[in-house]
This record gives sequence, structure tokens and C-alpha cells, in this order.
Amino acid sequence: MPARAVADYFARRLIDAGHVAYFAGGCVRDKLLGLKPKDYDVATSAKPEEVMALFPKSNEVGAHFGVVIAKHNGQHVEIATFRTDGSYKDGRRPETVEFSTPEHDAQRRDFTINGLFENPLTGEVIDFVGGRADLEAKVIRAIGDAKARFTEDSLRLLRALRFSTTLGFQIEAGTFVAIKECAPLLERISPERIRDEFSKILLSANRRKGLKLLVDSGLIGHFIPEVLPMIGCEQPPEWHPEGDVFTHTCIMLEMLEPDAPLELCLAVLLHDIAKPPCQTFDADAGGRIRFNGHDAMGAEMADTILHRLRYPNHIIAAVVPMVARHMQFMNVQQMRTAKLKRFMAEPQFEQEMELHRVDCGSSNGFTDNYEFLQKKAVEFAAEPLIPPPLVTGRDIIKLGLKPGPRFKQILEAIQTEQLEGRILDREPALAYLKRLAAETSA
Repeated sequence: MPARAVADYFARRLIDAGHVAYFAGGCVRDKLLGLKPKDYDVATSAKPEEVMALFPKSNEVGAHFGVVIAKHNGQHVEIATFRTDGSYKDGRRPETVEFSTPEHDAQRRDFTINGLFENPLTGEVIDFVGGRADLEAKVIRAIGDAKARFTEDSLRLLRALRFSTTLGFQIEAGTFVAIKECAPLLERISPERIRDEFSKILLSANRRKGLKLLVDSGLIGHFIPEVLPMIGCEQPPEWHPEGDVFTHTCIMLEMLEPDAPLELCLAVLLHDIAKPPCQTFDADAGGRIRFNGHDAMGAEMADTILHRLRYPNHIIAAVVPMVARHMQFMNVQQMRTAKLKRFMAEPQFEQEMELHRVDCGSSNGFTDNYEFLQKKAVEFAAEPLIPPPLVTGRDIIKLGLKPGPRFKQILEAIQTEQLEGRILDREPALAYLKRLAAETSA
């Protein structure tokens, strides 16, 4: 059953019972923009207990705030009583609420484009805050006093930037001034909530604009301050004619496909994060700029940043190796076959290839290594990059060796011969194993 039909069901039941019921917020905004709403919220004059009486299987997840989650045909809809919020002390939730009218309810919301209601019976849009005009003008504007709205719930600071990024709207001047003034309030917000908004910005096809807004507003300094030294960090012009590290990173983000996965977006953002602390000027080479070790340090910094923002372990496990390995692409044409196959067999290799593509495309334009790897992928496609092993640890034990660090070295040596194509069957692999075991015992 479509989400709209489920929301209609609840709204009509409320209306039939004598209550006012409107669709509210994002679903109204998205419909007016010609977008498919992800979900529908219902705002109503019915008190929580009246909603529960109509829909007994609902959950009073926020009855104190007038919020009930109702379920129908396996789908959930949030039904909230029109309210006016009391004071906010934690930068997230009001201490108290007072049930009120649609007019007052609209005034408590964040931005004019999110303060719209729709009559589900007639399709009429009810606008108490000028949201329709701002939608047409493509403007993000705080409702009422912008500083008050951001002080109430400081996550709205990031939400403003997220809407501007994803919708392609401009932030109204007074609202943006308030964002900059209220930027320190972001430190009251949990890392998880910051992470979720930040990820939505990075996942937008307009992610370059989003990063610039984060910098220009001062917000990024309160959760990834390591980005700021990238601005003005000079690079060797013969390799990076595009400019400083920040400009290079912005161009890369813009070059990514619109639907690039989060892991890749994060890896692009963080791949050169350690260039500023690693920057040196080689006096013996005419003051040439160098960034020795920035890949290894960058991986450590990326790990710290991603843990700080409470990213899931699987995201961290994908991003950190991409940052650590991004400089190895310059050596792929000199790698022996075994090493190259191991390099290409890493689980995030396809995303690393994309990182390498935009890394070169945003700077020197070299494509030799990228094209080499594409050809090798075709050449190696007939069989697994890492085939099943010809010998195992049990075979080593049968020769009288005790388990230990040498086991891994022996197995790797035999795998190298296998990957190089010099040993392809178990019998010669066992013969080679006996030679290695004899050398170990000697």
C-alpha cells in the first residue's frame, strides 16, 4: 500500500472523528517540488489520548510532546498534535509543550519550506509562514527569529546546509549570518546526529557545494577541524596546477558520480587530510613541496575522525585502507604479478580505482596507471585473482614443523609462485613446500 494511501487512511479517520488533520512538513514540501515524499507526517488537533483511542495499537513514543506513531498495513505514520514548544535547555528538545493551533504549530518549525500543511481531502496548501514563496524562490529561510530557531535545536544548523545542498537552494542572508553566529552551539549535538546530517550532505550530487557551505559557515570546525588547514596548503604546481589541497579535494568530490557510495565520498574527503601536517619544503630541490608519509598519517587521522563521528565499523574498515593505499597507484606498473593481484584483490578496490581516477583528473590528468589497471582487470578476469591455495598449514605440520610465524611466510611464498604462474598444481607446490621446510629446519 503506498505511503500516501496509509497517511490518507489516518488523516481521514481523524477528520471523520471531528478533528482537524493535515499532512505536514517535508511531504508537503517535496510534493510541491515534484519530488516523491519519503514519508508522510500528520499534524492534528486531536490530543494524544484521542489519537490512541482511534488507533489503539499505536505507540506513544512522544506523548509528552504530542507525538504518536500509528501503524497500518505494516507502515508507520507519525501523528503529532498541533503544539507550541516551551523553552529548550539541551539544544534538542523543548522542556514543555502546549497543545495549540495550526498557526502556532507552523511557527515552531525550523524553515519556511518545512512549515507548510496540506489538507488531505482537498489538496489545498495551508501556508502561515511564507513557505510557498520561498520554495518558488529556492530559498532556505528560518521561521521567525533565526538565532532562536538554532538555539532551540542546534542540529538545525546542519539541516539548513543539508537542504541547501540537496535541493540546490540558497540560504537567506540573515539565516546564514545566524548560522555563523550560532556555529559553536553545534558542540551540544551528539556525534551521531551530526554524522547523519553530514553523511546526507556528502551523499548529495551537490556535495562540493555542501563542503564549501560547511567551511564558510564555520560548522566544520566543530566536528572535523582537520579540514581547515587544507585551505591554503600549497602543492607542487607541476603536479597540482588546480591549487591548494582544499581546492583539489573539492574538485574530486564534484567529479564523483552523483550516486557515489558514502565510503568513497569519505575517502575522497580524507585522502589528503594529512598533507598540511606533513608538508615540507626541500631546500636541496629548490624549495620543492613534499608530503612524505601523508598517506600513512592520513589513514590514522581518518580513523580518528570517523570514530569521533561514531561511523559504523564497516564504514571505517573500508575508508581507512583507501586513504592508506591511495599513493600506491603510482607504482602499479612496476609491481610483480603476485603483488599486483593481491593489490587488486582488496575488497574496496573498485572504489579505490574511482578515487584514483578523480585524484588524477582533478590535478595532473595522468591516466596511465588507471588504464593499465583496467587492462589488467580484463587480463585477469578468466580466473579468481586469488585462487584457492594449493597447500595449507596441515601440509606444513605433516612435514614436522610447529605452528608459528614461519607458517605465514611459507604459505605466502607458495602463493606468490602460484600467482606468478610458476606453480599451478598441488604436486609441484608440495615439492616446493618440502624445499622451504628443509631450509627452515637447516
